[in-house]
Amino acid sequence: MGKKIINTENAPKAIGPYSQAVISGNLIFISGQLPINPDSNEMAEADYAEQTKQCMKNIIGILREQKLGVGNILKTTIFMKDLSAFQKVNEAYAGFFDKDFPGRACVEISRLPKDALVEIEAVAAIF
Repeated sequence: MGKKIINTENAPKAIGPYSQAVISGNLIFISGQLPINPDSNEMAEADYAEQTKQCMKNIIGILREQKLGVGNILKTTIFMKDLSAFQKVNEAYAGFFDKDFPGRACVEISRLPKDALVEIEAVAAIF
């Protein structure tokens, strides 16, 4: 089983030696998405809800490249600078799903690239 690299203008370009996403078999491994608008290359405002929304928009942009959507997401991992903002992140995140939420982990870390407040990675399936 080989791998296919996803590279799209619908999400920010990788800022290091990694791919936006990799497909292997029927799984898509989406690299952590920072809250950067791919059109302007600017970080979303310093607000947990807004940064969460931009991270999810970037994940959706990568999925759209394969003609997929949020219903294909199996699991996400949310990295946050401060877990005391969990409710804001949770509300913004929940707005992207109608039902059947994916599995999820949420962890607090001391610092994210570009001093973002939130970063989200995902694993999706092609079905």
